[in-house]
Formats: sequence, structure tokens, C-alpha cells
Amino acid sequence: MVGIYSLDGKLAGEIQLPPVFSTEIRPDLIRRAFLSEVSRTFQPKGVDPMAGKRTSAETWGKGFGVARVRRVKGSRYPAAGRGAFAPFTVGGRRTHPPKPEKRVVEKINKKEYLLALKSAIASTSNKDLVLARGHRFKSSELPLVVVREFEGLKKTSEVKSVLQRLGVWSDVERAKKGTKIRAGKGKRRGRRYREPRGPLIVVAEDRGIRLGARNLPGVEVVEVKELNVEKLAPGGVPGRLTIWSEPAIQALEALK
Repeated sequence: MVGIYSLDGKLAGEIQLPPVFSTEIRPDLIRRAFLSEVSRTFQPKGVDPMAGKRTSAETWGKGFGVARVRRVKGSRYPAAGRGAFAPFTVGGRRTHPPKPEKRVVEKINKKEYLLALKSAIASTSNKDLVLARGHRFKSSELPLVVVREFEGLKKTSEVKSVLQRLGVWSDVERAKKGTKIRAGKGKRRGRRYREPRGPLIVVAEDRGIRLGARNLPGVEVVEVKELNVEKLAPGGVPGRLTIWSEPAIQALEALK
């Protein structure tokens, strides 16, 4: 049994946790499932099959005392002539170029993924794992369950006040302070800032909470039917600080 908290942060009742929260926590499976999910977002890449091969260069053959490399025709290339086509020549083809037909998706069995998902859900109730991820909260009880009315909050100020009363606002501030400029070319590709993951809000039905929480740093809202390992264990590390609505906990009863 865990407590159900009202929007004022006071205990409003109790609820029996579904069996999924008693699942054995398997970090190895969670990591494997995370990599499988992330690999589905990879875009196949490769080179033009004819790159470096569009040339009329030919080899001289034997008897000239030079390597039998294809050489560019014409008098402007004195002596042995400039090589072409071969991987070690200027403008030549690549030795082992990336190929678009390469398999980039890491497959995982359905039952294995389901077990990883259950394990990721169970890890949200383990206080040691949540603290190990760097989350900050004052609640002594996990998982953190809130009344149904929480799903209908549409204003950021309302969501902020509830998070403050629940004792998890410090984790939102941690995400805000930890936001930094990304290193490398990614800063020029629409992802300039890298933001730490804050609390995850899980609801049975989005009745406005996504609108109210979208501007809070690090906070994400997801419905039970959309739950996946990447949301529950970012980076493949279990133990994300998660706030569950009462209907969301009840919906987990169907997860078998």
C-alpha cells in the first residue's frame, strides 16, 4: 500500500500497488531494451555506389616500371600520371564506405522487452536507484501517487504549485540549472541545448496536464499506453523520478 496525495500535497488515501511493481529489477535488460528503442530512430546512411568511379582512367598495364594503377589520361599529367579510382588515390573511391543496407536496428524479443518494461516501472519505486540517478525530492515514499484531478491541470502555475507541495520542485530546478550548450555540431542542428531529465508524469488520460507541464524544465508527460523504457530509464539507467496519477496506477493492473 502507498499513499495517494491531493493537490495540496496532503495524504488523501491509500492504494494497493499492482504486481508489476514487485518485478525483479534487471539493469541489463533495461539497457538492452533502451538500445533497441534508440536504434529504431537511426537513419540509414551510405555513399553513392559510383562515388570515385566516374573516370575514364585506365591502367597502363605491364612493362612500364610503374604500379598498375588506373591513371588519368592526358598530357597535363607528366611522368607516371595521376592515379584514379583506387582507394589510395586523390578523388578515388573509399575502401569500406558505409552502406545503407547495413542493419542498424538492435532487435529484441517481445517477452524480453515486456520484462524490461516491467523492470523499468518497478525501478521507479526504488528510492536508492532514484537517488543514484541524481534526482532530488523530499518525499519519503515511492512511487509518488497523486489524485485524479492532477491530470486536468492546464496552467503551468498550477502544476508548479503541486510539484512544490509534493516536494519534487527541487528536481525541476536541478534540470534548469543543469541545462548547457551541447558540444559539437549538434548545436547547429536544432538541438543547441542539452537538458537533464527531470520528473516524469504518468497519467491514464491527458486532460490538460501536458499543456500545463510542457514549459517546465526536464518535466515530461506520458500516458500509460505510451510508456516505454526510454521514458522510464533515460540512457538505459533505471530509477527515474516518476509521479503517477491514481488512474494510471489502476491502468497498470492490465499490464501482464
